[in-house]
Amino acid sequence: MLKLFGISGSPRIAATDWIIKEALRYAEEKWNAETRYFSVRGKKLNFCLHCDHCIKEGSCIHDDGMKEVYSGFEWADAILIGTPVYQGTLSGQVKVALDRMRAFAASNPHGLRGKIGAAVADGGDRIGGQEIAIRSIVDFYLINEMVPVGGGSFGANLGATFWSKDKGADGVKADKEGLKSLYKTLYRLAEGWVMMNKKGGERESGRKEL
Repeated sequence: MLKLFGISGSPRIAATDWIIKEALRYAEEKWNAETRYFSVRGKKLNFCLHCDHCIKEGSCIHDDGMKEVYSGFEWADAILIGTPVYQGTLSGQVKVALDRMRAFAASNPHGLRGKIGAAVADGGDRIGGQEIAIRSIVDFYLINEMVPVGGGSFGANLGATFWSKDKGADGVKADKEGLKSLYKTLYRLAEGWVMMNKKGGERESGRKEL
């Protein structure tokens, strides 16, 4: 059973929150996935100080909301990180969370190796920095030995992108192209997990077992 950890990187209950919850619902319905959800909203997430406490002591110097993130990454087979677009890139909250994963890597340098990662970004403009935000998340996956996936050619190249028109959840619900990109990305994520866990398996047979 696929274990999928979804992270909403928005400080609001709006577009990103809805997208990640819809992604988890879809994965549960389509593949009977086991899911966990984390939202940065209302969480205390301290900045990484690059103090090297994690390297010296094996744990982060901060005691805050990141404990739930560390637990989710350790538990999951696959990760879906969603972010609203702020100033043409990912939100500050997502950046803090990714920076703070340094402590996870310090305690277990290969702890994320082989896990599948995907990303989704939503913005008030159709072209407002969604792909730049996604690339930042993909870079994190690559640095940490994960396997990043997008939705494939024609509509979801790097991952899922939404145009909220600054209407929050109602805006992304109405974005049919955004929803297509989300479902395509989720399919690739699930397929990638099957392929990673079935050495020598055929692509088509892997699809049947999702």
